[in-house]
Amino acid sequence: QVQLVESGGGLVQAGGSLRLSCAASDFIFSINAMAWYRQAPGKQRELVAAISSGSITTYAASVKGRFTISRDNGKSTVNLQMNPLTPEDTGVYYCHADPNVVKVQRSGGAYWGQGTQVTVSS
Repeated sequence: QVQLVESGGGLVQAGGSLRLSCAASDFIFSINAMAWYRQAPGKQRELVAAISSGSITTYAASVKGRFTISRDNGKSTVNLQMNPLTPEDTGVYYCHADPNVVKVQRSGGAYWGQGTQVTVSS
């Protein structure tokens, strides 16, 4: 039933780094634009970074220069390297996918992962 599975979250001090991974089925990975979203405590879910099937990337202004999204076509995974982290990066991070790039950007795509918790302490 689950087609996207996130991993790599955890507890880290400010200034540290984490790398999140989203494992997708080969079929879903091959046809979809993909993105990372996050939801901080008391806040609405927000787009963090997105990557097209052609590896074109976009980032939220708050993470540009610190986060890097990438695709590993051989392993059908999408990664998010986060370095350096700040307390404002705390939240649950979700992998999202859909053939329609606009739907992904609007959080209205067909596929969501379960989420992985990232906690950054000061």
